[in-house]
Amino acid sequence: MDFETRAIHAGQEPDPATGAIITPIYQTSTYVQEAVGVNKGYDYARVGNPTRTALQVALASLENAAHGVAFSSGLGATTTLMHLINPGERVVLIADVYGGVYRMTSQVYEPKGYKFTYVPASEFHDNLASYLDDDVKMVWIETPSNPMLNIVDIRRAADAAHAVGAMVVVDNTFATPYLQQPLDLGADAVVHSTTKYLGGHSDTIGGFVATNDDALAERLYFLQKSLGAVPGPFDAWLVLRGIKTLAVRMRQHCENARRVAEFLDGHPGVERVFYPGLPNHPGHDIARAQMRDFGGMVSFLMDSEQEAVELVARTQIFQLAESLGGVESLIEHPARMTHASTAGAPFAPPGNLVRLSVGIESAEDLLADLEAALVRRSTPARA
Repeated sequence: MDFETRAIHAGQEPDPATGAIITPIYQTSTYVQEAVGVNKGYDYARVGNPTRTALQVALASLENAAHGVAFSSGLGATTTLMHLINPGERVVLIADVYGGVYRMTSQVYEPKGYKFTYVPASEFHDNLASYLDDDVKMVWIETPSNPMLNIVDIRRAADAAHAVGAMVVVDNTFATPYLQQPLDLGADAVVHSTTKYLGGHSDTIGGFVATNDDALAERLYFLQKSLGAVPGPFDAWLVLRGIKTLAVRMRQHCENARRVAEFLDGHPGVERVFYPGLPNHPGHDIARAQMRDFGGMVSFLMDSEQEAVELVARTQIFQLAESLGGVESLIEHPARMTHASTAGAPFAPPGNLVRLSVGIESAEDLLADLEAALVRRSTPARA
């Protein structure tokens, strides 16, 4: 079946008891057993829940994966993956990694003896092998990255990592499985914040990991149960609802983002635009080869940090808020918001950077909103 069909039907058969066409919310903490150790596949809700199972099957299908494991948040999924690593072992990450991941690695795991190396995106493409030794157990990729929209050649990075026995994890949150399927490109695991495009409506928090490795999946299921970072059934249901329209939404997100990026790229008040769909983006050719389209995220530089901070407070349709991937458009200042934890790091986002999550509103309205905010920037105040 095609992607759009699987998003609606995979793991979501009508309820056998009632015929309900939508997967029920199994709001229960435990299950009655027929006898000691004899049950209908579920014994305790931290271990398993039918609504969560439906979500895991559906999302695994969309990532062309044999296994899917759902979590309470994207960072819950990340934390669980980090439990595959032991103190003294090393993880190599793309340098402009999500701020929450950097906060976790630098402030939680490094003090416990874990080792992390942050590699610029350009080095991932040209020189990743030089950062990989026998102590490297995991290579962590974001592509497109957050917030600089850098692109990593997944196949090339996977080949380099596998040569030293390291596993490859790709954060596919920005791209979604509709635009990019990293397991098909050599990744060992794919991680998502389902809070974002998969849920799509800014009304739930969740995370997810997909893999085709049976042994890795068995370990992740064990860690899911043992660490307990599981989503509640209603959160799982909301993501299930969201993915039914994922393909339709992503097509509109991409179209609107392209319009916004082209507008900003030609605006005299904007210093530089970061969007892989622009031909002048350094990762454009790689993105075009490994993605169906270029996504709904756009970042750009203003002339100064002060101008960036003032701009994000002036838009009307673009709402000033953290997060991304919802149907509504958001605007934020990464250096002081989503990536504040990277302050002082050599790869912290520039202070004059603005990040947009372009929603599915009228493109004309979005362009008018940005135009008005940029015009007010250059209009001198009255005496």
